[in-house]
Amino acid sequence: MMSFLQMGGYAAYVWPAYGITLLVLVLNVWSARRSHRRKLDRARLSDGREDASKQPTVRRL
Repeated sequence: MMSFLQMGGYAAYVWPAYGITLLVLVLNVWSARRSHRRKLDRARLSDGREDASKQPTVRRL
């Protein structure tokens, strides 16, 4: 197991690269969700609704 973690002497380069990649992916998802939520809130406010958490109901005929 230790030989795998040491990556043949390249662990100082490999593990930080994995860490930076993971950080960028997490920040990308977080940023997209935050942007989407803000745009939805803005659309709800411009639609004239006061309660942004309410979803429209669908009536069946």
